[in-house]
Amino acid sequence: MNDFTEGGGDGRGVGKKRREKKPPKPITESYLRNVALWYMERYASSAANLKAVLMRRVRLSSAYHGSDPAEGAEIVDAVVQRYTEAGILNDRLFAETRVRSLVSRGTSSKMIRRKLMEKGVSSDDIDAALAEILDQESGELVSAVRYAQRRRIGPFRLPEKREENRDRDMGALARQGFGFGIAAKVVDAESREALQEEIEGTNEC
Repeated sequence: MNDFTEGGGDGRGVGKKRREKKPPKPITESYLRNVALWYMERYASSAANLKAVLMRRVRLSSAYHGSDPAEGAEIVDAVVQRYTEAGILNDRLFAETRVRSLVSRGTSSKMIRRKLMEKGVSSDDIDAALAEILDQESGELVSAVRYAQRRRIGPFRLPEKREENRDRDMGALARQGFGFGIAAKVVDAESREALQEEIEGTNEC
């Protein structure tokens, strides 16, 4: 009995078919609606971000089928408008959800603003979301403390390591977009408990 295939292989790849890349589908409104719904079921999205996702499909399809990308862009605009008017796409709610998530991870308001702008969210929606989620000064302090705790810097370091790492810790917070005042308040805090009291005191005002 021959242990080898005719092609000289050992047979380990027999029965396995290589997945061939499917050609892009022609652009229709029905197709783009399905793509949009599939995407939004899996990811939170702003209107501008969804438009960018759909336009990538349009460009791929146009390059393959030779269709007019301008016509595809018009369909994309219609689909985005349809879901915006239906309330499925809501930049204000998207911004609030992202702000809440990023604040919980210790992201500064400056960095949050930049991330939302990259997703095409308007300044008005960003401002409203930040005002809703952050109580500005105390909210920014909470974010800075969470970041420091996650990175184990400032009062979350071993006491004997704090002084020699002060400048490094200040720089770490600055690179995350926190202002000097907030960074110093965190890094120079006497203890973790003192920071917590600072936060609670600000929230009571």
